[in-house]
Amino acid sequence: MTVLYIDSDEALSQFCQDIQHSKWLAIDTEFLREKTYYPQLCLIQIANDDVIACVDPIAIKDLSPLLDLLYQPQITLVFHAARQDLELLYLLKNTLPQNLFDTQLAATILGDGDQIGYGNLVKLRLDVSLDKAHSRADWTQRPLSAEQLEYAADDVRYLRELYHQMSADLEKQGRTEWLKEDFADLANANNYIADPETIWRKIRGAGKLKGVQLAVLQQLAAWREQRAIDRDRPRRWIIKDEVMLDLARFAPEKIEKLSQIRGLEARDIERSGRAIIDVISKAKQTPPEQWPILLRPEPLSNQQEALIDALMALLRKFCDDQSITPIAVASRKDIERLVRGETELSLLQGWRNQIVGHHLTAFIEGHLSVTADTQQIHTKEV
Repeated sequence: MTVLYIDSDEALSQFCQDIQHSKWLAIDTEFLREKTYYPQLCLIQIANDDVIACVDPIAIKDLSPLLDLLYQPQITLVFHAARQDLELLYLLKNTLPQNLFDTQLAATILGDGDQIGYGNLVKLRLDVSLDKAHSRADWTQRPLSAEQLEYAADDVRYLRELYHQMSADLEKQGRTEWLKEDFADLANANNYIADPETIWRKIRGAGKLKGVQLAVLQQLAAWREQRAIDRDRPRRWIIKDEVMLDLARFAPEKIEKLSQIRGLEARDIERSGRAIIDVISKAKQTPPEQWPILLRPEPLSNQQEALIDALMALLRKFCDDQSITPIAVASRKDIERLVRGETELSLLQGWRNQIVGHHLTAFIEGHLSVTADTQQIHTKEV
């Protein structure tokens, strides 16, 4: 099948008219974000059963015909590992399409593996080995070669075959409804909105700080995030995470002291030193009752750790019975929260509760007995 290369407004309008009656569309994107805060959209690949196209958003001035089409509620958009592609759509339209299908999520409940990559899934299900020659290409460069366009087209060429096969398997196994909540979560705009006030929670090592140190980290992180957004630069280019932690830990009061912070370069101090000191000074004046808090749960006892191990074994057993990847149902952290008595868990909702969650609750409450032989674990309600 010939791959269409669409690089004009006129060609895009005609293409959208040609495929407007599609019931589904396979979508992928090529983008770059190494030097920017926001991803730079470089190519949009689209396919249905009849056509494969690569749309060039760098050459095209008006993408609205395509966006209008993709947001039609009667069209299912098919992705693999959709979040980054959906982030791009959100940035373009400030909202998200609602009718989604993600083959990576589907793979988890069809026994194909957790977070399986597109290439591996294509090999597993279609026995096709994809060319990886252009996986590190600079997609901002023009013109794109014929080899690049074929490489990009493969990302939707086989995605449509996966969609047909996997949606049929889900229907056959009665699991189509299982994924509705997961797909709905993909379409939740809150997943794609940066919140400078809470971004500090994502800094690894924040749990080692306490008191006013967390107040400093929170305000520094908010300042860095906003500056990264305003300048469209990666946040690490403003200040690296490890430097942020040291700034919060030592909270220098004068610009001269900033040179003692390891990893903070002279050019960083010259460019942002006064702003950093001002943020730190303001944060240190925050009343104690307004300091952010990282809740640190009490350490688990040895018996609780043993219970978690037992529940993890049962999780694997029940998931194996259903040919489902365990991590699609619950992580060890989820099981730990269950042992601590939490009930607001996805494990205890919907299909996850149906096939696993209620069994684990029954075991904790003494209503499920467990025996084993050298081949498998056996359970029985009591």
